[in-house]
Amino acid sequence: MNVGCVILACTLLVGASVGSKAVQPLKAPCRPGFSQNFYTVIVPRDVLHGQSILKDTTLSSERVKFEDCQRSREVGFISNDPNFSVRPDGTVYAEQEVANLSEPVQFMVTARGLHDPHIWETTVKLALAGHPHPLALTKVGFEDMLSRVWESQPRVIKFARKHQRSSSVNGLRRQKRDWVIPPINVPENSRGPFPHMLVRIRSDQDKDVGIRYSITGAGADQPPSGIYNIDPISGNMFVTQPLDREERASFHLRAHAVDMNGNQVENPIDLYIYVIDMNDNRPEFQNQVYNGSVAEGSKPGSSVMQVTATDSDDSTTANGMVRYRILSQTPHSPIPNMFTINSETGDIVTVAAGLDREKVSQYTIIVQATDMEGNLNFGLSNTATALISITDINDNPPELTVRTFSGEVPENKVNVVVTNLTVVDRDQPHSPNWNAVYRIVSGDPSGHFTIRTNPITNEGMLTVVKPVDFEMNRAFMLTVVVSNQAHLASGIQSSLQSTAGVTISVQDVNEPPVFPVNPKMIRFEEGVPAGTTLTVFAAQDPDHFIHQIVRYSKLSDPANWLKINRTNGQITTMALLDRESMYVKNNVYEATFLAFDNGKSGSPQASGTGTLQIYLIDVNDNAPVLVPREAQVCERARPNSRINITASDADADPNVGPFVFELPSFPASVRRNWTISRLSGDYAQLRLRIPYLEASVYEIPVIVSDSGNPPLSNRSLIRIKVCPCDDSGDCSATGAVAAAGLGTGAIIAILICIIILLSMVLLFVVWMKRREKERQAKPLLIDPEDDVRDNILKYDEEGGGEEDQDYDLSQLQQPESLDHIINKPAGVRRVDERPVIAESQYPVRPSLPHPGDIGDFIIDGLRAADNDPTAPPYDSLLVFDYEGSGSTAGSVSSLNSISSGDQDYDYLNDWGPRFKKLADLYGGGDDD
Repeated sequence: MNVGCVILACTLLVGASVGSKAVQPLKAPCRPGFSQNFYTVIVPRDVLHGQSILKDTTLSSERVKFEDCQRSREVGFISNDPNFSVRPDGTVYAEQEVANLSEPVQFMVTARGLHDPHIWETTVKLALAGHPHPLALTKVGFEDMLSRVWESQPRVIKFARKHQRSSSVNGLRRQKRDWVIPPINVPENSRGPFPHMLVRIRSDQDKDVGIRYSITGAGADQPPSGIYNIDPISGNMFVTQPLDREERASFHLRAHAVDMNGNQVENPIDLYIYVIDMNDNRPEFQNQVYNGSVAEGSKPGSSVMQVTATDSDDSTTANGMVRYRILSQTPHSPIPNMFTINSETGDIVTVAAGLDREKVSQYTIIVQATDMEGNLNFGLSNTATALISITDINDNPPELTVRTFSGEVPENKVNVVVTNLTVVDRDQPHSPNWNAVYRIVSGDPSGHFTIRTNPITNEGMLTVVKPVDFEMNRAFMLTVVVSNQAHLASGIQSSLQSTAGVTISVQDVNEPPVFPVNPKMIRFEEGVPAGTTLTVFAAQDPDHFIHQIVRYSKLSDPANWLKINRTNGQITTMALLDRESMYVKNNVYEATFLAFDNGKSGSPQASGTGTLQIYLIDVNDNAPVLVPREAQVCERARPNSRINITASDADADPNVGPFVFELPSFPASVRRNWTISRLSGDYAQLRLRIPYLEASVYEIPVIVSDSGNPPLSNRSLIRIKVCPCDDSGDCSATGAVAAAGLGTGAIIAILICIIILLSMVLLFVVWMKRREKERQAKPLLIDPEDDVRDNILKYDEEGGGEEDQDYDLSQLQQPESLDHIINKPAGVRRVDERPVIAESQYPVRPSLPHPGDIGDFIIDGLRAADNDPTAPPYDSLLVFDYEGSGSTAGSVSSLNSISSGDQDYDYLNDWGPRFKKLADLYGGGDDD
């Protein structure tokens, strides 16, 4: 039996007894080398030429990928199989013609840089697409095949013999191998025992000299080291532990032979070890739960979803070939087998009709994946759950719950819901297949109603959007059709219950009176006298079926010019109508009136408003007014010393300009000194007639007439200031004052006032000087020698004068403790030793004392200090400066402040010279 059968038998035997194992690759940083340590290349059958493969034929589109990490290195590939190799682009090809590829072929590829000492290795396995696999074997057969795998290995591998032949040109020699060393196949997950002998390495020269054997490479002396070793004397090569093809699929070792001195005896030989795959990994689904969907009503064969399971074993063998099947379906409605699965691809499709979301909205499918091409006896299995949701289609038309709906609506109301149309739809709620759309197909030609859909309940809200009139229509008969937002599915017909009738009754209400013309415009000339009848502004009651009386009142009359007859609505004037009034806008005066009925039984009064607009036609009732009212000219006539005048008139055309300007004949000085010349219809020019006019302010009368019929005239005064001018024709400052109307008398009066004011100021100064002299002339009440007025003294303080202004009043109070004094640094204040006796009680001063009790407080404190033996030894309230550290005198704390009574003071003589005077006074010593 060939080697392929042996390999497959080992795979089936070991796979049946080994549990599943997941291999999860770890993402590593980029490093140069092959992207995989094992490549499986499937050779399509169309590359075969008969049963053979021609030379240089590319075997597959799959490539061997080498990652150089963008170093752009030149790498060459070397194969250990003379029949197959790899091109620089990674494609696998036949180096020479191959007779057949009926069994998988495995070879090792070495990558070596042209200018780089590093080498990289990987294993490539070629398998013909769809090649047949042997039938399953019994367990006895597997054990037999397993033993034959080990027996089929080459028992002895000899170093190649060398032949020397000379070149015809330069005598160079080359070596030629007698045979190709076959690869060593080792099954993964072998149970041992270990170490297990693989082959024996032998040199033909071991009879002549002592040989020592060694192996090098990954798996021997390089990581992962220790997997293979060799007996240096016998050359027996062993595998020391079980192998895992999913971790490493092949090993490339080199065998060495040296003499006892370490000299190389044979050239190293390459050993290629292939790890034979066993079925030791279960299929693993990419997801434990898959979610798919299919529309209800789908035809058999409709695609639903795809599930995918992967197997870490060799996919070119049965160990890695996964097959799928459905274990169960829940629920079993309408039949237990509504779906099927493609055993090779994992595609789930429908096999029967009858999917109905309204009956079953979701199916739960348990899918099993089994390797060994689905062989349940030898394959490993795993399961996953597929949840298939049945999506909704619009296969259920909406149906109204009743055939006739009814409602009531009051007239003249809008946005009122008349009735709710209820509907039933079995499709998925809140989807386009369920959402209802209502239409009024008849009975409402004027568009009084519309139907809005309630998005929550799907009910149709029949709403009034245009007021209805009871006097016009007392009832409506509507026909309503309901449908969905989405069109019905193909082959589904509308239901007869999708159409219904709606009866609407209109309720009569008391409507307010209505003015037929509103607003109403009338035209009258202004100046209409009071009591004039303007018009009749009457309203009509729309309630034709009820007789009611309409009354009127005035609602708005800004100028209070009008009144309305309460019964018939007649409008008359109460005052003169004036177009120029502030209440008239654009010749129109507006007034608003109210019309109200007397109500009907059970209903309040209803009222309506109407606006009357009076267009006032202008009459010439306003005389023109001169503009401007003030101006100034130079006292001497100049070409540019002229005043442009015009007029304003409150009337409108044609009762305004052109205007006529003229000077009156009285007084005569006006026409003698001034003249007016016409510029245009609305403008004239006033200027001096004489060459010189004294600077002053003049009021010149001007008569202005408009163009009305008859015209109106007005005598207006213009105030003109005549002043001296500079060279540019402008009034000078002096001239402006003179022209301001201040005559000579006024100027003299102002000067007199200024003189009087200055005189009063001078008299006040003289009086103050005299008073000062009298005060200085008074005799002093004290001797001049004792006069201290020239000294700058500060009184009302008890300190040390000018040199002692920084004092501490807190020293006047008895402190609660002496800690703040004792803790002061040296050189600040001397503190004597206190006697250890009970302390006396001192008076407590209030926190906010009155200035009047400070004296009493000091006297009380002094009296308490005199009677306190624990008080400091100073008898006054003065605060002394620091007088130096240290003293030759002892403590005087035991002295009593009161000098009465018998006491021996002789010890004062021992205190030093500073107390000499005190010792003489109290101790009775001799006076020096």
